[in-house]
Amino acid sequence: MNRVRKRALSLYLLVAVAILGLGFYVGRFFVSGSAWASAPFNQTVHRAGVLAVGRVVDRNGVVLADSNDGARSFAYNAEVRRATLHAVGDRGGNIGTGALSLFAANLMGYNPVLGSTTLMGAGNTVTLTIDSDLNVEALRALDGRRGVVMVSNFETGEVLAMVSSPTFDPANPPATFEDGIFLNRGIQSAYTPGSSFKILTAAAALTHVSDIFTRTFECTGAMAGHSIVTCPSAHGRIGIADAMRVSCNVAFGELAIEMGPDVMARYVERMGLSGRTTVAGMMTANGNFDRAYPNSADLAWSGIGQFTNTVCPASMLRFVGAIANDGVAVDLQLRIPQGLSALIPTGSERLMNSGNAQRLAGIIEIQNRANFPGLEIHAKTGTAQVGGDQLPHAWFTGYITNEGFPLAFVVVVENAGGGAAVAAPIANRVLQAAVRG
Repeated sequence: MNRVRKRALSLYLLVAVAILGLGFYVGRFFVSGSAWASAPFNQTVHRAGVLAVGRVVDRNGVVLADSNDGARSFAYNAEVRRATLHAVGDRGGNIGTGALSLFAANLMGYNPVLGSTTLMGAGNTVTLTIDSDLNVEALRALDGRRGVVMVSNFETGEVLAMVSSPTFDPANPPATFEDGIFLNRGIQSAYTPGSSFKILTAAAALTHVSDIFTRTFECTGAMAGHSIVTCPSAHGRIGIADAMRVSCNVAFGELAIEMGPDVMARYVERMGLSGRTTVAGMMTANGNFDRAYPNSADLAWSGIGQFTNTVCPASMLRFVGAIANDGVAVDLQLRIPQGLSALIPTGSERLMNSGNAQRLAGIIEIQNRANFPGLEIHAKTGTAQVGGDQLPHAWFTGYITNEGFPLAFVVVVENAGGGAAVAAPIANRVLQAAVRG
């Protein structure tokens, strides 16, 4: 009897292990099956390692990539091809943020039961959130300079423009590729933010500095006790809104020192500017915020957006979009869902309470709109010092609240100079095009 009992227990154990193993495999299959099916080794939908089925169109139906008899083609217009490269991808699969890689399973019509099921193996159509005309306008505005322009609908999370420069024509690629050309700078890069980061410091102060709206700062052109923390101008006695308007380093350096490194670090992490966030499920580049010593000049500079701070443009776009959206950050999207997936609500996260979002909106509202005619704009420039003999990175980020156009934006131009002189005109040009339609 003991021998029978032992054999029965061994059999039960083997059955349990088999069930667990099968459960693990089935779970992995449903989680990773689409990636397996759309991998380059699946020769039924790939030619020479490139996905050869499916069509990619923009939000207006403009064809951005197509498949013809197993060959991949791109938009008819060369300017559209260059402007949408990092959103669509290339034949070589070098651009991981492009739809041809990111949405390969959708393009091939993957089904966890039947595999690829599209009629005659032609693939499916994937509709991107981007507007190809707006992307062309952004690429023209960058005018060959290295950088990124992103525009999103802050209510839905849909990314309307995502242009990274340098770029190339995927239909006629160069013999040799420029360094960094495959990089989507909006998602895969992080930059010193300069004064655009003062929005974050102000947001933290709304919670942690009780007299933020009645307090005044004394700016003599340098910070008391930390003479190496300087300001381009001596602004005199100034309040928080005017300090934002003139981008007073002294005011925001003092706020960072008062709140301390731990509060600043927690708030930066809470707003999604350190670490990584997601765009259409892709992880962005890591941002960075190091805790400087309390009461130090380094801490003051970190509150100004310098020291070792870095921010991914897409993360900044999500943050400023939350200010506009009553404190709620909506996940950034690159594909318009179809079928049952359209019933799934877009993910979101409350970053700040409604009251603080409205107060912060007032602080960053641009009063003199001569350079932004017709735009109801809330924004901040940044001139990010990067050291050595290099020119600063130029930033401009914020949102507009024109009726029918809930648009957040971020512009970064590498080693180009001042944010107001370089990045702001680019944003104005793109936003004017968006509002005109």
